[in-house]
Amino acid sequence: MKTVTLSVASREAVSRRALAAFQGEAQGAHISFASVELLWQTLTKKRWEILHAMTGQGAMSIREVARRVDRDVKAVHGDIHRLINAGVIERTDEGVLFPYDAVHVDFTLTKAA
Repeated sequence: MKTVTLSVASREAVSRRALAAFQGEAQGAHISFASVELLWQTLTKKRWEILHAMTGQGAMSIREVARRVDRDVKAVHGDIHRLINAGVIERTDEGVLFPYDAVHVDFTLTKAA
């Protein structure tokens, strides 16, 4: 099973992970956001529904994604492009792809300063 970890990580943490990968240490698939706010801005409820519908399904057309989430194609098209621009999903010759079978979300919420 191919799992991606969505996390909140500093640039330094991402750089450390990249350096470890260059040294041959397996890191797994990660998509990192600079803040919890950016994560929630990017992964809205409707975009989570899109990711859920696409998880483990292979490439599909935007029209098929819209059918699976029971939403208007134009609205889904806009959300798909936001997810592509954020590096969460990919455009392929066959359509759009979320190339993972599972999603793990990893961040820690601490008390307000």
